[in-house]
Amino acid sequence: MIAIINYNAGNITSVARALHSIGQEYIITDDTKLLDSATHVIFPGVGAAGEAMAYLKQKKLHAWLKACFQTGKPIMGICLGTQIILDYSEENHTDCIGLVAGSTRRFPDHLQDAGRALKIPHMGWNRVEFKHLHPVFADVPKEAEFYFVHSYYPSPEDETAVLGTTDYGVSFCSVMAAKNLVAMQFHPEKSGRPGLQILKNFCLWKGSD
Repeated sequence: MIAIINYNAGNITSVARALHSIGQEYIITDDTKLLDSATHVIFPGVGAAGEAMAYLKQKKLHAWLKACFQTGKPIMGICLGTQIILDYSEENHTDCIGLVAGSTRRFPDHLQDAGRALKIPHMGWNRVEFKHLHPVFADVPKEAEFYFVHSYYPSPEDETAVLGTTDYGVSFCSVMAAKNLVAMQFHPEKSGRPGLQILKNFCLWKGSD
């Protein structure tokens, strides 16, 4: 059973619909006992870091996620769920969960690409350059594009945690991997067949690369 963590962040139903489309059973919950019973955990979300962390602390989900990470259970972060697994976010100057050392940074103002001004948030389709193979991204075409909507991006301290990068005026970390954790800034649930393949792979993943 796959558990989707419910912490009053947006886009959770989109993840649920994607899992349903691949025939995967799931629950949406903030109950730690139900989360304990799951084989895999998805930590999605769209929203503000400060509000998200306030709810997680209220429900003690931040502590549960730290403990879950130590058990080796496979965890997937998506968008906001990727940003707040780091130590700190520049959004709302927020102390975060700290599964991965590092911070979440805002795109600099006045981004340009070949002299063309780029808008913030970064919204639309873009590619990921993977540094090495990982089971969660098996059978995903190299030329695949993924759907992004964000003004902030993860910046882990340890370069070995950077699995993939994307260019948008600057090169930024768009996929992280550490032990039983894989986390992406883009939305696999909104990324067509490549995104569904990622979700399928995650549901079969045992939590090591």
